[in-house]
Amino acid sequence: MIRDAAGRFGFTPSLVVGLLAAVLVALVSVTSGAYPLAFTDILSVITGREASDPVASMVLLEVRMPRFLLGFLVGAVLAVSGALLQGLFRNPLADPGLIGVSAGASLAAIAVIVLGNTWLGGWLAMTGEWALPIAAFLGGSGTVLLAWRIANRSGQTAVATLLLAGIAINAVAGAATGLLTFYANDEELRSLTFWTMGSLGHAGWDDLLVGAPFMLLALLAAPLLARPLDAFLLGESVVGHLGYRTDTVKKVAILVVGLGVGAAVAVSGLIGFVGLVVPHLVRQLLGASHRVVLPLSALVGGTLLVAADSLARVVVAPAELPIGLMMALIGGPFFLALLLRTKVI
Repeated sequence: MIRDAAGRFGFTPSLVVGLLAAVLVALVSVTSGAYPLAFTDILSVITGREASDPVASMVLLEVRMPRFLLGFLVGAVLAVSGALLQGLFRNPLADPGLIGVSAGASLAAIAVIVLGNTWLGGWLAMTGEWALPIAAFLGGSGTVLLAWRIANRSGQTAVATLLLAGIAINAVAGAATGLLTFYANDEELRSLTFWTMGSLGHAGWDDLLVGAPFMLLALLAAPLLARPLDAFLLGESVVGHLGYRTDTVKKVAILVVGLGVGAAVAVSGLIGFVGLVVPHLVRQLLGASHRVVLPLSALVGGTLLVAADSLARVVVAPAELPIGLMMALIGGPFFLALLLRTKVI
């Protein structure tokens, strides 16, 4: 009975191992960097005692903690979004960039960087320091709605048309991004380059305030789609026979992905491979049930991104590598090996 209840709520030995790994990675994340912290400094802050090093308390509370929380949320929402799309399309190679979310968010952010002092001066004056994240969020969400509108015919959403719409949106957004890059000056090019590579270096409580509500909403909504997505594995015709409205499931899944990925890209830039590798790996190890895949993808995705960020901070310390570049270096070869082993291609 206990085992059945544990399985029903996704409480498995794998989840326990994942939680322990997440705690270990969290400790490494908040203690490593250009200014290393001791475990005693963390205990002092947690217990409310005065730390022996005031700088350590400031670094922990104002730099490391928001960076860890933001990194974990971004990794979790990217992995869960990948799991939703892979289940919806019944394709292990689907990822959040497939329907144009990342491209739209990137284009909007780059437009703010390049045109902020000219055509978009009014936008900067209205939104202030939040101009870039808000624009990226609106750009990502807008491309999802556009792709959905293109694919929607007579109240039905064709998945194949949605994928083709995503490819077309990615192409147009890529061309527009290239045009903006061509017109950017040297300072804008530097900011643009680091943003498109992804970074958590600017992470602060303000970034969490902007992105966390939307990412948390996406993470909380995703498990509600677990059973319908399990039905999708048997084919769309089976979904209706089991009592689910096929098009409603598609709409909700796409909107959840747009909400989560748009917010993630808005606060961290473009970070690839998390949404592609993590859910695929979880399925290979633990099966295809989305009641297990979704929570464990969130846990593994968040842990992986925090671990990669910690590594990026120490590889070339005191400087740091962009987290998107680090994930490409880790995720690319790993996913290729995974594909060759499982013979997906």
